[in-house]
Amino acid sequence: MASTRKRLEALTAGLSLPEPAAPPAQASTPAAPASPALPGAAPAVETRFPPAQTGQFAPRTGPGQMLAFRGQMQAVEGELATLRERLRHYDGSTPTRKLDPSAIRASRWANRHPASFENAEFAGLKADIEQAGGNVQPILVRALPDQPDRYELVFGHRRHRACLELGIPVLAAIWVDELGDAELFAAMDRENRERADLSPYEQGVMYQRALEEQLFPTQRQMAEKLGVSHTWVRKALIVAQLPSAVVECFRSPLEIQYRHAEQLNTALDKDRRAVLKRAEKVRGQKLLPAMVVARLLGSEAMAKPQKIAIQNEGKAVGSCVRAVDGTVTLTLQPSAMEGPPSDSLVKAIADVLHKVQLLN
Repeated sequence: MASTRKRLEALTAGLSLPEPAAPPAQASTPAAPASPALPGAAPAVETRFPPAQTGQFAPRTGPGQMLAFRGQMQAVEGELATLRERLRHYDGSTPTRKLDPSAIRASRWANRHPASFENAEFAGLKADIEQAGGNVQPILVRALPDQPDRYELVFGHRRHRACLELGIPVLAAIWVDELGDAELFAAMDRENRERADLSPYEQGVMYQRALEEQLFPTQRQMAEKLGVSHTWVRKALIVAQLPSAVVECFRSPLEIQYRHAEQLNTALDKDRRAVLKRAEKVRGQKLLPAMVVARLLGSEAMAKPQKIAIQNEGKAVGSCVRAVDGTVTLTLQPSAMEGPPSDSLVKAIADVLHKVQLLN
């Protein structure tokens, strides 16, 4: 301890604190003459060390100031360590913030068909976002380097569109690292597949556009980059590559399923002219998807009504019949209607209607 004090005294021997400024002299009091400097006295040197902010009187000696400064540095280092520990919990995370949806543009790889923003599902999503005051699940965007405060959508097109139409900010995660077009495309595709959010037609058009613009040289390389099978890419492309005359026969392209596309593609390979001729008669009739396919294949005469039994608590209580023209008829036994409908009966009917929809 003694040796430390001696070293501090030797280091600060020529340091002194400046005297506090004297109060302004009264007009009636003459100013005192300045005292002459004593011969041989060391000139006054202002210390470089700030006084400790402790609420007490600042130390007046050099060693005291050094110790006070050391205490300040220790306090700052402790605060920095606390902040580093807090930041460690957010390491690798993506920042989120509320953005003006008009400052976000759709990606060139946008895969949403206009019909996706006109159906009941989108209307329900929009109503949920309006009720919650904003989207709970953030969209993902990347900053546009040549346009300050402007962004490009990676995924979340429907959430973005809903907030845009509602005129409210959209919660967005901002990708801070480098994100090229191929990585953006892969992130968009992965999110859509995990959510089962895209129709087969939208999925196929997305892949088709990426190949046409040479984002990926081949189907196989695209499949490897996206982490999907080559068969999956081929099936999606079959849907997108259907002739426009065939696509227009459906009420919406979103109704076309993979199995429909495979059946139609086989028929087109056998007799393309015959299929396109039938399409001229089918277009505009607004038939169910299964009926459209049957007529395009020329097999509507072979179509048969489809019947599904309605089961409630293990007992048959009725049936659901879908005619070849798409008409659905529900029949319930008298015993099922004794008293108000039970929750289990309502659920059984809903399940059957869902099965009928899948048969389209």
